[in-house]
Amino acid sequence: MLDAEELRELEATLLPTLERHHLRLLAHGLRTLQAVAGGRSGPIPTAEAIGAWARQQPQIRADPGFADAFLTQMGRMGDQLEAIAAGSGREPLALDLVDLVAWARDEADRRVRAPADPPAPPPD
Repeated sequence: MLDAEELRELEATLLPTLERHHLRLLAHGLRTLQAVAGGRSGPIPTAEAIGAWARQQPQIRADPGFADAFLTQMGRMGDQLEAIAAGSGREPLALDLVDLVAWARDEADRRVRAPADPPAPPPD
């Protein structure tokens, strides 16, 4: 789980609302996957490990429909964290809030940058 200080740090990013929401989801997903793995280093846990962990959580175990959606979302979250980690040269579970904020800012900047000049028309 994210602590109160981390949540304040996320809100202080001045990113647009949608980016902050996405950042919160990524940060919560990272903390969940770190809990599954039992540490803050290494690769994303396997789907089997995530499933085993989820079955031990009373809130997840009590709702099979939610459990399926949770496992799907954790898989997608893992894919995205792996991509972010590859871009920063770190292991996915070694990412921290600073890494996620930097990634989110880069993504927001990329979206608002002026597009490149269009290619020249073909010669006649």
